[in-house]
Amino acid sequence: MFKTLQTYKLLFLRLVLIVAGIEFSIYFFKIDLLFTGVFGLCMVFLMVREMYFYVRNFVTIYDKTIASMLQNDFTSDFSKHKFNKSYNDLFSLYETLKNKQNEQISKDIIYRSILNNIETGVIILQKQEQDWNVFLMNDYFSSHFNVPKVSKWKYLKNQLPALCEIIEEDDFHEIKTAIEISINEQHKQTFVLQASRTEIFEQDYFIVLIDSIQNVVEKKEKDAWINLMKVISHELLNSITPIRSICQNLQDLVEQDSLSTEDLDDIKTSVETMLRRSDHLQKFVEGYRKLAMLPSPKKEKIELQDLIENCLQIMNPLFKKANIEVENSITLKYQINVDQQQTEQVLINLLTNSINALENNIQKQIIISAEAKENRVFIKIADNGKGIEKEIEDKIFLPFFTTRNEGAGIGLTLSKNIIEAHGGYILYKNEKEKTVFEICLIEE
Repeated sequence: MFKTLQTYKLLFLRLVLIVAGIEFSIYFFKIDLLFTGVFGLCMVFLMVREMYFYVRNFVTIYDKTIASMLQNDFTSDFSKHKFNKSYNDLFSLYETLKNKQNEQISKDIIYRSILNNIETGVIILQKQEQDWNVFLMNDYFSSHFNVPKVSKWKYLKNQLPALCEIIEEDDFHEIKTAIEISINEQHKQTFVLQASRTEIFEQDYFIVLIDSIQNVVEKKEKDAWINLMKVISHELLNSITPIRSICQNLQDLVEQDSLSTEDLDDIKTSVETMLRRSDHLQKFVEGYRKLAMLPSPKKEKIELQDLIENCLQIMNPLFKKANIEVENSITLKYQINVDQQQTEQVLINLLTNSINALENNIQKQIIISAEAKENRVFIKIADNGKGIEKEIEDKIFLPFFTTRNEGAGIGLTLSKNIIEAHGGYILYKNEKEKTVFEICLIEE
């Protein structure tokens, strides 16, 4: 503000000097000092000329700088004018906007680079008046569907009519579905289509994500194999490493000319340790075999209450030993179509997990409940134990994953496989500070 006032003061001072020069020149002409009057007029002319160029230069700089900012053109160089303090605020604004534009361009390059490197087709449309333009199309979309990076919706529609017709049918609203698209006149492939619409700064955008179901399945399978191999290699190394060390020790002892009583005790201890680790490996392999060779369920109609009572009767000695209060709130008279032995195994596994979770609790409680809705039956087993940590919630159903030293890590995996073989599902959640495992069985 003060710098602007200073500029106005300098202009005002120039005007005062010009007016004063004119007055003095007229005065000199009146007293017949012609040469002095002419000299005064020359000085006035020079001052007018200097003020003209000063104002023109000032206005030109402002116009050029503001035009550059309005057009987002920050290539101009105003360094030779930076020493003029009158332009400090203007050039400060120019540099701020220039830095913001550079930052925005950098972000845009990074975002585009990320989008171009993901193995999911991405296309973003921008609405202009009544038409849609292609705001962004990533490299995967262009190469996978053999579509050039067009700028108009109508051109894209000519290339991929199957995709565009589905989007138009839903009037560019949120979509989540599977579609079949033929690429290069080959056999049709199935893709997962997800689309959403958003408005940013009064600009309407439509975002489309499309991915091959085969890619999704392969990624899930790859992740599952990686997790499985990590667990298997961990278990094998935990047993093989000490067994190899013990064998090396036994070999050294056997190669001695004579064995002392202490050496015999070492051999005995070593053999016992090897047997223990071998038993652990055998149990581990048997657990894997159970998972890999799960028989198909032999379904039959049984009463839900009878199924629960049988499980509670089997587990009752363990409940009494651990001093656990069990509340069976199932009053539902309902028949379910399941393999009785397999379903009992699932319930026993879940109840065993609850017993272990309540190990350090003073008040120990397990609640069993059930409800039927539409053609589904929900069986819940809840306990007030320590619960499951957030970091491992997504791992509890993985094969051989366990947090207990003596655990095999197949109970929940086996339970999940059994319920899924029945056409249902099992999930974990927290309800009112209680750990809940819910089984959902779908009645056919």
